[in-house]
Amino acid sequence: MEPLTAILAVLAVLLVLGGIVGAFLPVVPGPPLVFLGLWLGAWLGDYDDVSGRVILLLAGITLLAIFLDLVAGALGARRVGASPWALAGAVGGAVVGLFFGLPGIVLGPFFGAVAGELLAKRDLAGAADVGFATWVGILVGALAKVGLSLVMVAVFAVAWLL
Repeated sequence: MEPLTAILAVLAVLLVLGGIVGAFLPVVPGPPLVFLGLWLGAWLGDYDDVSGRVILLLAGITLLAIFLDLVAGALGARRVGASPWALAGAVGGAVVGLFFGLPGIVLGPFFGAVAGELLAKRDLAGAADVGFATWVGILVGALAKVGLSLVMVAVFAVAWLL
C-alpha cells in the first residue's frame, strides 16, 4: 500500500470513529463525518467493493439523520408550547455546555431552554417543563444520530464484505 493511500485509509477510519463519537454531541456533525469517512473508504477501493449506489444510500441515511436531529429538539419543545426563545436558549446552552464537559453537554440545553422560556415571560414551572421536553427531544435526536451512524457503518460493511 502506498504511503498516501495508507494515510487516507487511516483518515477514513478516524472520520468514521470521530463521527460516531461526535453523534453524541449536539454541535458536532457526526453523521456527515461518518459519511465522509465511508465515502473515502469506497473511493480508495475504486468503488469495487462498495458501489456508488451504496454511497447514495449512505447519503440518504445521512440526510435523514441530519433532519431528525434538527427536528427532534424542536418537536419535544413544541409539544409543551415552547417559545422561540426556549429553542434559541437550548441551542445556546448546548454550545456553552461543550466547555463544561459531559455535564455541560447534558445539562446545557435544559438550562438554556429554561432561561429562554423565562425570558419569554413564562413561570418557572412552565419553563422547567419546556426545558425538560427540549432536553428529551435533543436526547432522542442524538440517539437517532448515533443509531443511523451505526446503520451506515453496517451497510458499508455488508457491501464491502459481499
